[in-house]
Amino acid sequence: MNWSVAFEPLLSWPWLAAILVPVALLVLASLFFRRRGAFFRLAALAAFAAALFNPVFLNEEREPLKSVVALVVDRSQSQDIGARTAETDQALAGMQERLARFRQFDVRVVESSKTDTGDDRTQTRLFGALDGAFRDVPPSRIGGAVMITDGQVHDTPARPAFGAPLHALITGDRSEMDRRIRFENAPRFGIVGKPVDMTYRVLATDGESGPVDVRVSVNGQQVAVERAQIGREAQLEVTIPNAGRNIVELAIEPVPGEITTANNRAIALLDGIRENLRVLLVSGEPHAGERTWRNLLKSDASVDLVHFTILRPPEKQDGTPINELSLIAFPTRELFVEKINDFDLIIFDRYQHRDVLPVLYYDYIAEYVEKGGALLIAAGPEYSGDSSIARTPLMSVLPALPSGNVLEQGFYPRLTDTGKRHPVTRGLQGADAEPPQWSRWFRLIGVDQPEGEAVMKGPDDRPLLLLNRKGEGRVGMFLSDHGWLWARGFEGGGPHVALYRRIAHWLMKEPELEEERLTADGRGMVLDIRRQTMSDDPGPAQVITPSGKTVSVPLSPAEPGIFLGSIETAEIGLYQIGNGDLQALAHIGPVNAPEFADTVSTEEILRPAAETTGGSVRRLVGATGVSLPSIVPIRGNAGAAGRDWIGLRTTDDSVLKSVSRVPAFAGFFGLALLLLALGSMWYREGR
Repeated sequence: MNWSVAFEPLLSWPWLAAILVPVALLVLASLFFRRRGAFFRLAALAAFAAALFNPVFLNEEREPLKSVVALVVDRSQSQDIGARTAETDQALAGMQERLARFRQFDVRVVESSKTDTGDDRTQTRLFGALDGAFRDVPPSRIGGAVMITDGQVHDTPARPAFGAPLHALITGDRSEMDRRIRFENAPRFGIVGKPVDMTYRVLATDGESGPVDVRVSVNGQQVAVERAQIGREAQLEVTIPNAGRNIVELAIEPVPGEITTANNRAIALLDGIRENLRVLLVSGEPHAGERTWRNLLKSDASVDLVHFTILRPPEKQDGTPINELSLIAFPTRELFVEKINDFDLIIFDRYQHRDVLPVLYYDYIAEYVEKGGALLIAAGPEYSGDSSIARTPLMSVLPALPSGNVLEQGFYPRLTDTGKRHPVTRGLQGADAEPPQWSRWFRLIGVDQPEGEAVMKGPDDRPLLLLNRKGEGRVGMFLSDHGWLWARGFEGGGPHVALYRRIAHWLMKEPELEEERLTADGRGMVLDIRRQTMSDDPGPAQVITPSGKTVSVPLSPAEPGIFLGSIETAEIGLYQIGNGDLQALAHIGPVNAPEFADTVSTEEILRPAAETTGGSVRRLVGATGVSLPSIVPIRGNAGAAGRDWIGLRTTDDSVLKSVSRVPAFAGFFGLALLLLALGSMWYREGR
């Protein structure tokens, strides 16, 4: 019960002043001149004034409120190391049991990282979770917070935003040891085929020094073993093999007693950028589509084009002096002998052998293909003639030799069953209709015993586009010279730009156009897998998580030649994906996440914040196992920590349930008291 007095005046304050002030002056005057009955007049005035002020006695019934205590549990990935999870669970159960004994505490349990998304999952953000627990609590009701964590907290403020004790219970052992590796400087971009300079450092928590072997892998393939001194910055030079995403991985061997190997690897993502592609276009017989290839290649800013064309064959003799035929002689020897390996692609567009190029040069071109070069033949009628390049040393790398027949009739180019799956021709706009939604062609060069893959066909299923591998290089052959009809818009045209570019990039070994390819990528905490294949069913993909677990992921057909799969992940780090003979890497979450930058449990990170609030930081594990402190309710600014106890503040806040009112001058009691005071004054005057 809480008694108090309130005044409820019967008149407004101006009227009270107008009545009581003159009377009070008269009473004071009688007291000053010591008139008889002055004290009785004063008592009567006091009773009359009290009746006008109308005092009321209030009795409030209140229900005390509870102090809110946050129990913040660290469930980040670093808490999975060793016995930390078991220690955390035991401490959580013990603290809940102890706090349940006190009715004055409202306990809120918050498990950090259970509901975090995106980048928050890569860090231990306990104070963000704590702010969420106290968001609807006034400062006067905050009793304190208890954190169960390994101490590696990444959002620790200099001073907590609440004025209550903060206590931290640290999991793990004081004697923990860890060795880790990290990139100090890693660029985001690099030029394909050129070295990139990077730096890294190997660190050890136990003061270890000396050399250590570092394995360097690029896209899952080990390329070198470096020697680095622990604690010192080391230099690294890596050559980027592919355009697009490249994963550079550094790894060190674990040592006995190390608490985790999750940070024994460091990852850097580099986007490979190709320098301008060098293409040599060799044009022969002038024809309506001679400039189709040239215009296409010149329109691509990433292509450096060298065009070798014959405008006047040697047999044409018209008496024109040699010095008037050209200003500068074309450097055929320089192009086809000395610098042939500098080209990424050589194209023969309706070219025939007319002794302009020595026969030996064709041998150099064949050798160029065998060693990894790219060659494209756009054949016309001359390919079936006596001057065909198939009658030169180049025949050793050609995917088909001419049969001598040339079909002259209208037909729709169509995709073969192989072509519907092949990345060069898959999904060409207009290919799904029958007839295809593109224009007809009117010439097809006949060939015998074609090699490689026929991805497009003409009438009677005759091959139209052949793709073949020769040695380390690749060769493509267009058995028609009427692709220019698509470029000119004849009968609506066709997808010549997409087709020609895909052919050129496949020949130059662009990874996206490989027939058999496995890729994976992280989308938030989802791992997406893409399998490109010519088979009907590649089978499931095997995924190895950063912790070493193996998961099988089924792959479902999405379109011809494309199979997709995905899996929800809970771990941050590098995933290894395998399917058949193919391997791929994918990284989930930010590269080199802070969660594993330092995994040794510590008391030092939280100590300044805890001491600022009067709280404490102590380890859970002692000589006798997990040891929990006792809970002591405290009030005001009393001490909040001791050797084996922690204090949590109680609140004085309460909720008003009801109020009882007792007026002092109500009813006959008030009237009798007032009459008694006035009567005593008259009684004294009558004597």
